[in-house]
Amino acid sequence: MLTAAHSSLAGKRDHVLLCLSCTSLTAAYKEELFQNVLTQVAEQFSRAFKINELKTEVTNRLAMLEKRVELEGMRVVEIEKCRSDIKKLREEMASRNNRSQNNRKHFSLHTVYHLSKETVEALRQPTFDAWQWSLMSCLEHMYHDLGLVKDFNINPITLKRWLLCIHDNYRNNPFHNFRHCFCVTQMMYSMICLCSLQEKFTQVDILILMTAAVCHDLDHPGYNNTTELAVRYNDISPLENHHCAVAFQISPSPTANILLPTSTPRPSADTPGRAGTITLILATDMARHGEILDSFKQKVDCFDYTDEEHVTCLKMVLIKCCDISNEVRPMEVAEPWVDCLLEEYFMQSDREKAEGLPVAPFMDREKVTKPTAQIGFIKFVLIPMFETVMKLFPQIEEVMVQPLRESRDRYEELKQIDDAMNEKKSENLTNGREEEVAESFKQVSYSTGFQFLLSLNFSCIHIN
Repeated sequence: MLTAAHSSLAGKRDHVLLCLSCTSLTAAYKEELFQNVLTQVAEQFSRAFKINELKTEVTNRLAMLEKRVELEGMRVVEIEKCRSDIKKLREEMASRNNRSQNNRKHFSLHTVYHLSKETVEALRQPTFDAWQWSLMSCLEHMYHDLGLVKDFNINPITLKRWLLCIHDNYRNNPFHNFRHCFCVTQMMYSMICLCSLQEKFTQVDILILMTAAVCHDLDHPGYNNTTELAVRYNDISPLENHHCAVAFQISPSPTANILLPTSTPRPSADTPGRAGTITLILATDMARHGEILDSFKQKVDCFDYTDEEHVTCLKMVLIKCCDISNEVRPMEVAEPWVDCLLEEYFMQSDREKAEGLPVAPFMDREKVTKPTAQIGFIKFVLIPMFETVMKLFPQIEEVMVQPLRESRDRYEELKQIDDAMNEKKSENLTNGREEEVAESFKQVSYSTGFQFLLSLNFSCIHIN
């Protein structure tokens, strides 16, 4: 009995000890679990505080970046816009060149072209938009309309062949191309009609005016630093002399060149027409601008149409007006020509920089804008010349001189806007740099700053 009792008590004791042991283990496990939870919570809090610190730092950096973006944003936008404009311009030029080639391809020697009444009327106006029309048939029409084909017995097929030769001898430059040749010729045609020049000039003079306009930039290379031509022509209007030479060499056959000698009194080696054509083409050299305009100013108040010297001087001024007349046209017609001219200038200046050559300021893409390029040219070249011509032909004021004044005013407004934007960008850049310097000082460690202050104090003590 006692053995059984002792056995029972021992079993209960062991059960009690086992329960106590389990209780103890459970408490230890819970305590360990609790410690683990506390550790994780502490880590989470630590991470949270670090995240807040990182957020503060990121926010500060973002603020600085936003300021920089604000400062540099306009510049980036302008660069991208410039790239986009250049790309569009090149695509447009390629498209126009293709259209020009198509015009030439479809310009049949044996087809008589009849322009609509609206086109004929538009062709007589300075506002004519040369970007929208077939140029070859319009040029052919001008020669017929002025009576040159009839009066000089020019074979219509010879005229067509000659115009095709002219087209093929203009290069695909951004500016000095066949379309520019057309624009100059069309403006000359417009001035002949507007100023009733056929009532004042002989038909030989009219033929010289038109033909010089057609030929005035033949085989232009697209740049003006032509050493080879300068040597060939002794630095005397080398490009213009080259244009003249090409004009009389582009076709050796009389059946394809209206300038070659025939039985009719047309411009040739033994007639005044050839010399007159050369005189006018050479007058397009801008280096002679002041000389030619001053000579005309001396004659304009007492102009004599019977005086050959007076008439020659007037013809020289007329072709000069037509050669640089784009700003006479409406803005949407004129402005693309500014882009084309600047692109041609920039191509030259880029090449000169690469070769270590001096660059003309008006050709440097880093110094030139549309307004700066046009304002001085319009104010000091175009307007004075056209206003001088206006003394002889008052009818050009409304359709030519007034558009020039409006163009000048528009570019001056654009320049004021550009100047204000540049001033604002300069101020923002200065403020941004000051903030960057201040932020840099803030980021210096306290210990370094403290040491810096101590060094100052010690220096003061040493000095005292």
